[in-house]
Amino acid sequence: MTLNYYIADVFTHELFSGAQIAVFPHADDLSPVQMETIAKEMNLSETVFVSNPNKEQSSRRMRVFSPTMGEIDFAGHPIIATAFVLGESGDIKLTEGVTPLTFTQNSGDIDVNISASGGKVSFVQFGTKVSSVVDRFTPTIAEIADLLSISPDDIDHKKYATRLVSCGFPYLIVPVWNYEAVRKAKFNFNSWSLSAAPQTAAQEILLFSPKTPFKDANFNARLLGPNIGINDDPPVGSAMPALASYLCSFDFTQQGTHSFAVDRGDENARRSVINIEMDNKSQAELALRIGGEAVMVAEGKMHTPA
Repeated sequence: MTLNYYIADVFTHELFSGAQIAVFPHADDLSPVQMETIAKEMNLSETVFVSNPNKEQSSRRMRVFSPTMGEIDFAGHPIIATAFVLGESGDIKLTEGVTPLTFTQNSGDIDVNISASGGKVSFVQFGTKVSSVVDRFTPTIAEIADLLSISPDDIDHKKYATRLVSCGFPYLIVPVWNYEAVRKAKFNFNSWSLSAAPQTAAQEILLFSPKTPFKDANFNARLLGPNIGINDDPPVGSAMPALASYLCSFDFTQQGTHSFAVDRGDENARRSVINIEMDNKSQAELALRIGGEAVMVAEGKMHTPA
């Protein structure tokens, strides 16, 4: 069996930046075991297998696999990558302006809009609704600073505050004053093992700053934790619903629609830019629209045993 595949860099407009995602547009005949094997062979953060069981133009089934974690029920980066690849490869006919699609992951249906100009994809956005649990009882500033190998003075405890936020997966969200504090942080495994932080159930810390040197972003963010390498700077897309819910947990975030952009990394570390719109109505569910750009990096053929 020979399958075509594409590799896209997601949440970026520059080659060799953002997150690398592989997409197999015609994977209808693959079994889950084959998908998992191929994802391990690709060895990228996520590989997407697309099928079209109903032979419809405006909908697709997506299955997402990680080389280490197996199948993933929901992932945001692959949505952007898949829409971009299907549009750029001609698998989906683009209309001038916006082309609406529906993608189905294991977690359910996702509404997707592809913006195009001159037959080329310019932007992809998807919508979702999340419910969150916010806990204000967290480890002390001194303890958190020790966990992150930064000074307690780096942590913002005036406008923002450290909070535990879960939209199904808990994050300990820590605000710092500036971009430099985000970049210099190093996860301290010894302090983690001795602290109360693991008792919060959060295994990942989302460190963010409301300042970034790049004009196309409002926040800079980084994930750290016991399961993340000390020098790693992994994609932060999965944490964006928690960050949006975190921002809405403060009284100064007024009701209404808010738009902002979050970047991760720097010019030397596969920088990504994630665009977010949120409808803060002080309700149980928060409506989000998450979008970004993508660029095509490679395409090829994979030979797979039947």
